[in-house]
Order: sequence, then structure tokens, then C-alpha cells
Amino acid sequence: MTNYTSLLKDYDLKVTPQRVAIVEELYLNGHMNIDDLYKKLLSKFPSISLATIYKNINAMVEKVFLSEVKIPNSKSVYELVKEEHAHMLCSSCGHIEDVTVNTNSVVSEASTLSQFQVDSINIVLSGTCPKCSK
Repeated sequence: MTNYTSLLKDYDLKVTPQRVAIVEELYLNGHMNIDDLYKKLLSKFPSISLATIYKNINAMVEKVFLSEVKIPNSKSVYELVKEEHAHMLCSSCGHIEDVTVNTNSVVSEASTLSQFQVDSINIVLSGTCPKCSK
């Protein structure tokens, strides 16, 4: 079992029951949007507000503890920070899966063509997952 309290402290985040619950849900579910997170936490904290969820998510993103994954034509989802990876998005069912890829060549080519210095990468590849392909 992961010690969520220690994880929050490692990122210099105040430990609250709501934050521990947010981290636990993201650890168990991988990627979640704020509405789904709110629905899950409402059962544990009946008086929690949507504003509280937003405030906590934003604080954790600022500390680079969580990452925001911007999904085209949909709500952003959030995940615990991990090594660099891309996201596979099923355009039929909405399932999101992490895939570890080497992005060095993409970053190098984009930087050369644009003269930009890349400081963050968010790759979302859309297609059909194995379940929906059947």
C-alpha cells in the first residue's frame, strides 16, 4: 500500500483528508476528470464542494505532484506525475492508457523547426482500444 501522506509531504503539500482521498482515487483509477473525482469524493465527504476539489487539484498541479492531461474535445483529466509518457485515447469508449515512448526525436525536430525551447510535452494519440476493436 502506498503512503499517500508521505507522498504529499515529499512535495511540500499540506496533508488533509481530502488531499489524501484525491491522491488515493488517482492512484487507483489512473486518469480522472474533476467531475468524476467529485462524485467519488462526495461519498466519503458529503459536505465537500466542487470548489474544494478545484483548489486542491490546482495546488497539486502547481507543486508538480499532479499532471493535467488535456484531452481534445473533452474535459482535462489529472494523474499522478510519472516518467515522461504519452496517452492513448480510445475515441469510442474514452479509455485512456499510458504508453512509454521516447519523445526525444519529436522534441528535437520540433525545436529545430520552430526555434522554441520545449519545457513540457503532452502527447495524446487517439484511436480505438482493443476492446472496442472487437
